[in-house]
Amino acid sequence: MKIAVRYYTKTGNTKRLAEAVAAAVGAEALPISEPIREPVDILFLGNSYYAFTIDPEVRNFVRSLEKDKVCRIVNFGSAAMLNSTYRKVKAEADRVGIPMEPREFHCKGQFKGAHKGRPNEEDCKAAATFAKQIVEE
Repeated sequence: MKIAVRYYTKTGNTKRLAEAVAAAVGAEALPISEPIREPVDILFLGNSYYAFTIDPEVRNFVRSLEKDKVCRIVNFGSAAMLNSTYRKVKAEADRVGIPMEPREFHCKGQFKGAHKGRPNEEDCKAAATFAKQIVEE
C-alpha cells in the first residue's frame, strides 16, 4: 500500500501531527507545496481553519490532485476555536472526484493564549494510533 502525508500549517501545530502520522505509517510528512507525483492509495492531509475556512493553499492543493493518483483522502488537523475542516476539504475533494475517508483525526491546537501546548504528546500519539488503524483495515 502506498501512503503519502501532506500538511499545511502556519503555526507548526499541524506539522507536529503530520510527523506523528507519517512515522506511524512509514511515510514522510511533507508540506502541500510538494505535489503527489506517484499514485497513492491513501493521502493523509493535515490542515486547520484560518479565518473560519481552510486556507486557499489547501483548497488549491486538493483541486490540483488527480483522481487517478489519489485513491482516498484522510483528513486530520487541529484548531483552537473551530472543529473539523472535514466538510470543507470534502467539498473540494468531491469537485475532483476523490473519495474522503469518513473518519478523521482532530484535536485542539494552540493559538495565542488558547489551548497552550496543544497538540501535545498525547494528541500526537492519538493521531498516530488513528493513522495505523486506517492503514491496517
